[in-house]
Amino acid sequence: MNGTSISSNSIRAAFSYCVQQVRSYDYHHYLCLLHLPPAMRKAAFALRAFNVETARAMDVASDPKIGLMRLFWWQEAIDKIFANKLIEHPAAQALSSVISEQKISKHWLKRSVQARINDASREEHAIPETIGDLEGYAEDTVSTILYATLQAGGIRSTAADHAVSHIGKASGLLLLLKSLPHHASHHGRIPYIPADVAARHGLLITGNGRSDIRMESGEGLSDAVFEVASIANIHLQKARELAKTVPAEAVPVLLPAVPAQVLLDSLKHRQFNVFDSRISRGVLGISPLWYQLKLKWHAWRNTY
Repeated sequence: MNGTSISSNSIRAAFSYCVQQVRSYDYHHYLCLLHLPPAMRKAAFALRAFNVETARAMDVASDPKIGLMRLFWWQEAIDKIFANKLIEHPAAQALSSVISEQKISKHWLKRSVQARINDASREEHAIPETIGDLEGYAEDTVSTILYATLQAGGIRSTAADHAVSHIGKASGLLLLLKSLPHHASHHGRIPYIPADVAARHGLLITGNGRSDIRMESGEGLSDAVFEVASIANIHLQKARELAKTVPAEAVPVLLPAVPAQVLLDSLKHRQFNVFDSRISRGVLGISPLWYQLKLKWHAWRNTY
């Protein structure tokens, strides 16, 4: 499908849908996107809406098999988009419009969906073996969206790519930690503490050929969360060390480092107890006004 395949009204409705989806389900990044130059904003919202659709596929499905089918649908949809075929889905239509106008690699989108398919296809009690596995998942699902956003803006920079990689890993790790209470309450398990970290903190349960994580909200879990969060902090530091070599036009794309730092600080203030409900209040544990002021400060200074 290209931009002429459907009416301009339909395209506008598709982009409006994308903006609403990101605002409803990824609010902290919605506010980041508002600081992008107008020429990049449409593409960024289409990419973020695509990410929202695939990230929520398993959560909104009544049956895991249906959620997995939805992810496979998106995998096929990407092929159709790049083959200029019409797809009756607003996020896909917006993405198709963007791809018809700007050079975005199919690889990033396919890699993102495949990572979610692999995660959804894990055996019920399978857990990541190492932090490296979690970092890889964060790279595949979060950094890829930022890589594609840089491409949409026509930004070619090795330094920006490296910074995006680190920011994506940091953001992905921290959001996985934030999601632990949701998984504990809805699925009765904690899936995103790696086995090696869990073993170091007395949380790993093995038996009958499977591994699981103790559900107690205690010191052991807080210590494990701290260990994973510390890796995220290292990635944020490495991203900021690249700041002097990142071109100015790329910096707005790197603003997601700000919500990652906010979430890291919120975890720190709650002694890395992910079950403390205050972490979910406002925007990542702080008031919406304070969060927006932090974003505006960094955007004004062209920092991340």
